[in-house]
Amino acid sequence: MIPDYVIRLAIAFGLGVAIGIERQVRQRAAGLRTVTLVAVGACLFVTLGALSDNATQGMTQIAAYVVSGVGFLGGGVIMRDQGSLQGINTAATLWCSAAVGVLCGTGHFGPAVMGTAIVLAANTVLRDLSRYLNTTPVSTAEIAVDYTVRVVCRAEDEVHVRTLLTNSTHAIPLSFRSLKSEDLAGTPGALEVLAELRLHPKDQAKLEQLTSRISLEKGVSAVSWVAKPLELVTD
Repeated sequence: MIPDYVIRLAIAFGLGVAIGIERQVRQRAAGLRTVTLVAVGACLFVTLGALSDNATQGMTQIAAYVVSGVGFLGGGVIMRDQGSLQGINTAATLWCSAAVGVLCGTGHFGPAVMGTAIVLAANTVLRDLSRYLNTTPVSTAEIAVDYTVRVVCRAEDEVHVRTLLTNSTHAIPLSFRSLKSEDLAGTPGALEVLAELRLHPKDQAKLEQLTSRISLEKGVSAVSWVAKPLELVTD
């Protein structure tokens, strides 16, 4: 007769392989071996709890530790690269793989198989759906971008320039993040006014109109603006 723990480990291994193959095909940071080891490891820990004197309490406590432990493991595959976050989906897959392993360790094979099927569906079927939704025009997306406006002017025109920037909030739907002035190094009598603004990308043309308007002021020698890159989340 096959021991119960062997059956649990075998099913956890098979389900971990099923999830890991999909990750490996897409060449993610956590592929076939990593996902399989997470599922088997979670099953091993919970099986250890099942072998304790108080099986129910032991499995529950160990399962809680597995959840927190996998959280640290998932954090290791999340990377920040030039304004984007990569690996979040892989980290979530590791988390779900641990849940599948825990279910196998507790003998709940039905929910474990169903969970595996849902994870695979989320990483395949919903992948195409998310790409379709990402084609939503920027003009209708609920996002905001931070802009930095830089104005170089004479010291005596500082108040006037700051007033123009402040009054712009009535004409353009934007919000000020900060507004500061400082001496321009190497140019006596000149100041640099820096304004941190936030507005919707569809209103960028109005920001260009504002900077063009300020550039016509007599005491202004230079005007420029730059948008900070959006922080994107990628798989």
